[in-house]
This record gives sequence, C-alpha cells and structure tokens, in this order.
Amino acid sequence: RFQACIYFASVFQAMSCGIHYLSSVFMAVTPNFVCGFPGNVTSVLFHNSSASSIEDIWTLWTSTENYIVVQLENGEIWELDQCSMSKREVNLDLAYEYKGNKSVFPCSDGFLYDDTKWKSTVVTQWDLVCDREWLAKLIQPTFMLGVLIGAVIFGDIADRLGRQRVIWFTSAGQFVFGVAVAFTFDYYSFVIVRFLLAMVSSGYLVVAFVYVTEFVGIKARTWASMHVHAFFAMGIMIVALVGFLVRTWWVYQIFLSIATLPFVLCCWMLPETPFWLLSEERYEDAQKVIDTMARWNKISTPCKVSELCSVQQDDLASGRMSDGDTSSTKKHNILDLFCNWQIARRTITVWLIWFTGSLGYYVFSLSSVSLGGNEYLNLFLIGAVELPCYIIACVAMDKLGRRNTLIPFLILSALICVLIMFIPQDFNILIILANMAGKFSIGVAFGLIYLYTAELYPTIVRSLAVGSGSMMCRVGSVVAPFCVYLRSVWIFMPLLLVGIMALLSGILTIMLPETLGKPLTNTLVEATEMGRNKKSCSEKTPPAHSGAALEKIEMFGQERVSTDK
Repeated sequence: RFQACIYFASVFQAMSCGIHYLSSVFMAVTPNFVCGFPGNVTSVLFHNSSASSIEDIWTLWTSTENYIVVQLENGEIWELDQCSMSKREVNLDLAYEYKGNKSVFPCSDGFLYDDTKWKSTVVTQWDLVCDREWLAKLIQPTFMLGVLIGAVIFGDIADRLGRQRVIWFTSAGQFVFGVAVAFTFDYYSFVIVRFLLAMVSSGYLVVAFVYVTEFVGIKARTWASMHVHAFFAMGIMIVALVGFLVRTWWVYQIFLSIATLPFVLCCWMLPETPFWLLSEERYEDAQKVIDTMARWNKISTPCKVSELCSVQQDDLASGRMSDGDTSSTKKHNILDLFCNWQIARRTITVWLIWFTGSLGYYVFSLSSVSLGGNEYLNLFLIGAVELPCYIIACVAMDKLGRRNTLIPFLILSALICVLIMFIPQDFNILIILANMAGKFSIGVAFGLIYLYTAELYPTIVRSLAVGSGSMMCRVGSVVAPFCVYLRSVWIFMPLLLVGIMALLSGILTIMLPETLGKPLTNTLVEATEMGRNKKSCSEKTPPAHSGAALEKIEMFGQERVSTDK
C-alpha cells in the first residue's frame, strides 16, 4: 500500500514532463500569413474570389506561393505575399493577374495572420516568420538542450543531496517556470525561461525514476519502471486536449502548467528513500521511513536497519574474498565501454539504439500535427498508442527475450516508415494509422532498451553504460526537431532517416547476446564471455552473494537508470 501511494504520486507528476516536452507543437504553430499594408482596404481579391476583408479569404488559402490582391481607399492596388508586398504602378481595374510594372517593398507594416484556428501563438506574438523564421525553429531544439543539461545536473545533485529534495525543487520549478513562460515579454526571455523549464522537467523525470525504483520491490520493478513512460504519454494526450480547447498560447501554457498543481501542493509529504539514507549512513532516518512503511503495510515485525547492514557487510566481504576480484576498487571511465572488440561493438550498437529510439519517438510525435485531418486528434492518438505498447513490451521481453523483442520491432518500424512513403497523401486516415503503428513499434524498442542496457553490462560499469546511452538518447531528442524541419526539403525525409537508422539498429542488434534468464555479470570478462559463448554463459553460476546482498547490488546497479525522453 505504501509503495503504491508513493509510486502513483510520483508518476502523476511525470505527466507534466510529457506536457512540457510536447507543448510547443501547438504553442509555436505558424499560421497562414501575408504582409501588412498601409491604409484601409476596400476590396480583396484571391484568384476568382472577392471579399471585403482578408479574414474572409483565409479559408481559400491553399499554398504559401499564393498572394492576395487588395485595393485601398486611395485607389492603390497592392499584391501581398508572405514576405514582401508589391505596389502596382498602373491602377487599372482590380484583377488578380497583372503583367505591368511593380515596386517591391519589405513587410514594414508587420504581418496579417490567419486566426481562424489559433487566436495567438508565439510566432504571431513576436513575428517569427520570414527572416526571423529560424528563431521559431530553435524553440524545440533549445528546450531539448535544456533537457540534456538538466538530466546531468539534477542526476548528480540527487546523488549528493537526496532524491526527496530534488523532487521538491523540480516539481515546484515545473509549476513556477511553466506559468512564467506565459508572462514572458519577448522571444529571448521566452526561450530562457523555457530552457529552465526543460532543465527541471528533465531533472524530475530522471530522479523520479530512481525514486520509484528504490521503493518498488524487485518483482514489480520492470512493470513499474516501464509504465513511467505511460504517464509521460498521458501528458502528450493532455497537450492535445488543452490545445483543442484553448487557442491563445499564453492561456494554453497556464492551463498546461496547472494540470499537475495538486502534486506540487503535496509533494513535500514524500519521504526520502531508505537506500539513499543508508548510503549516507543516516540509519535512524532510514529506520523511521521503514517503520512508516511497516505501519502502512500492516507489518507487525518491520525490518531492523542495524541487522540488515550487518548482514550485507558480511555478505559483501565474503563475496570479495571468494571472488578475489579487486576490480571493484578501480576507477572506471567511458573508455572501459570499449575495452575489447566484443564490448566496443556492443556499446556502439546500444548507443545507436538509444539514439534511434529517441529520434523516432520525437519525429513521429512532432510530425503528427502535420499529417492532415484533425491535428489535435492526431497528437492524442500518437500519445494514446503508447499505453498498450509498454504492456506488450513487458510481456514480450519476459516471454520472448529482450533481443528477440527488440529486433522485430526495430525492423518493423523501419518497414512502416517505408510503407508510409507509398500511401497516397489523400488517404489521411491510413497515413495516421500507419504513423500510430510506427510510434507503437519504436515505443516498444525505446522502452525496452533501458533494462536491456543494464543487463548487457557488468556491475562495475553498468551505471556508466546506462548513463552514456541515456546521453545518446538526449542527443537524439535534440536532433529530432531539425529532422522534422527537413519536411520542407522532401516531405518523407524525416521518415527516411528514421527508417534507415531503425533498420541499421535492428540488424546490429542480432549480434547482441540474449539476457533473459541470465545472471547479472560483475566483471568485464564475464560480460565478454556472455557474448562469445552462450552455452557457458547460461550455465555460469552467479557470484556467491546472499540474496540480500545481491538485491542490494542489483538495486544500486540500476540506480542511475534514466527514463528521460
């Protein structure tokens, strides 16, 4: 009961991370627009259609290459393009086609935007179009850069100051910075506050995963850790819902920020994890938390910290004597992940899977609003399809194995990317379903790689391996927005890149060893042998540690695993 309350309270706030990660898909929308004009309009002409105001023309707008002809009260006739306007030298009858001389001017009077869908976005607020368009395209990449930096900073702070304090700070920070974004006064302050918001959002997601992992028992740890992703996906669904209901960007941002306010008000009640307290030798505080857990769970004989520590010290000491392994005292670095050809090939493959999973995840998510049809429903479905994919991943990885689940879903996502290229653009429903299938398959691979990486490497470099893989994941999330922008070069370019990466990752995964049912390795020699000789590896008995000590090793071996998307 105690662990369940802790778990659901913590992962509830993970929804806010999904909210802020994807909020820009509607907040930074660029609507149809043309140059503003000097004077009052008497007539508006668009091809063969005429109107008294430009607002009546937007429903007919079909391409950025179109232009609008307007006649002012003084008789002047202007052609309004998106980034320039032309004044006709000869004011004859108002007609759409004109072959005479024209004087071209920049958009010195601002821009006119189509507000039929969105009353206001950050693009319309600060005119992030034409020569300032690149500023709009930096909104999502700079946020993802903040995600990368925040995960590193707060992950380290959580190890030093404790999980509880970081959860308090990052939860409050998400609310404060989230609301502050809505009241920024210019583009640069908007980007800076969003960067800070990204840091605390990423920090919360990293630390919350470690937090719930340290409270949840071994039997439920796989399912519990995997479904932190599911609450992130629910945040994406909330973005779609709020975007549909609220069409002014700063009001939209405020509603998204207050969605998880209840957690901010009660997060101070969350206790510190006993594992961190024990690692800091705060035994009395750890005993208080354990006693609280015992009362909640109605256990009459709670665990005594003094007895547990003495057992674990004896077990670890005997384990070191029996193994004669002094490598645990050695300082390890990133080069140990390339200590021999077997481990180096494994590291390159794992890094590629992390990168591909993140790249595909965000390409499918960010591209969903450009698939045609209802963009709000598209994003909602792209988020909803993740919920069953993590259930499938948990079942498949325990029944079929980690590698045997990862390979088909990576190759399937590559095939789906190719399939989408051959679907006619008029078949909106089929395109959306294919993109949902692609997000589903890449989601399975993305969720599985966390645990698989931890099992592929020995205890001495396990945290380093997972941390470096998670860093590659964040690099993929930074690259993903730029990949989506390649749609302007060729509409299928993002899918082509994701498909190539997924296919390459799937092929390389064939060379990885299966870890299902295998004991966790402790040394690089054991990890290397697991890849070379499957039979001897499967028959290898685990080191002579007791159950309590082995659980301690497994827990701290996975302590730094990050679910940061």
